[in-house]
Formats: sequence, structure tokens, C-alpha cells
Amino acid sequence: MGNFANVFKQLRIEKGFTQEQLANALGISRSAVGMYESGKRIPDSEDLEKFADFFNVDIDYLLGRSQQSTYYVNPETAKVAQEILDNKELSMLFDVSKDISPEDLKVVYQMVLALKRKEQGD
Repeated sequence: MGNFANVFKQLRIEKGFTQEQLANALGISRSAVGMYESGKRIPDSEDLEKFADFFNVDIDYLLGRSQQSTYYVNPETAKVAQEILDNKELSMLFDVSKDISPEDLKVVYQMVLALKRKEQGD
């Protein structure tokens, strides 16, 4: 399956996760992460989609078929989406951010931050 094992491991390392941390974040076992990284296990299409969403990459990149890592065409949208993804409290916005403009994404992001501040009494 191409370069999946290498790309998967590199993405984990770039995110600063241990195998255990990544397993917990993805809802899979640590041994599954190890098997994916060693090439002893191949993810099914559902898992590939979950991994691509988690790492903010397209499936072709995850499979080692493409040099373009993000499925966002607009680099500004990709940057804002990555900021949201990296913030665990806001990462639920990630799935809905794929198809909107960078301006709209920034508005949503600012609204959520304002709501969080209000909720915390700031």
C-alpha cells in the first residue's frame, strides 16, 4: 500500500504523539498503531478517512501517492483549520471546516473563542 506506514509514522512524530497517545486519540489500540507503522497492518477505507481527517491530510498523501499533504486548496484555510485542529477544545470544528472559505472559517473560529470566554466568565 505505497508508503502508508512511513507517512503514518511521520505524521505521528510531527504531531508529537507517542504511539499510545495517538492510539487514544484515534480510538484504536497501541498495537494497531505499531502494526500500521511497521506495515504489518493495512487500514480499511473507513480508518483511512478517520486518519486523514485527524492529521488534516488527504488520503492520497496518507497513502504516499501525493506530495500535497492537505486537502484544502486555499493555504489560508488550511492554516486556520490546522489551528483549530491543534486546539483540542475546538477540533470538533475540523470536520465542518473543509468546504468553507477562509474568511468564514475565521468568523466561526472567533465566535467559538468568544463563546468559550463568555462561558468561562472572562
